[in-house]
Amino acid sequence: MTLTLTKIFQKVPEGYISFVEELPGANTQAETLNEARNHLEEAIQLVLEANRFLAEEQIQGQDMIRESIVYKVASLDYLKVHPI
Repeated sequence: MTLTLTKIFQKVPEGYISFVEELPGANTQAETLNEARNHLEEAIQLVLEANRFLAEEQIQGQDMIRESIVYKVASLDYLKVHPI
């Protein structure tokens, strides 16, 4: 199984704004497209960490089953050689 998220980059007078369609809150802006890509990777990581923290707070002390799931995704180096 592969998880595919969609990154959107929009050119604006100040540079670029970007967001992930499937992940609310993962958005950023930058002067260049490359910076926007890097900032968006950081935003994705921060949103996932914040969501985990909030979920852990909500379920604290409750009888829950917790399972990890791992999705393999292409690295930025791979994408430089194999652009989408």
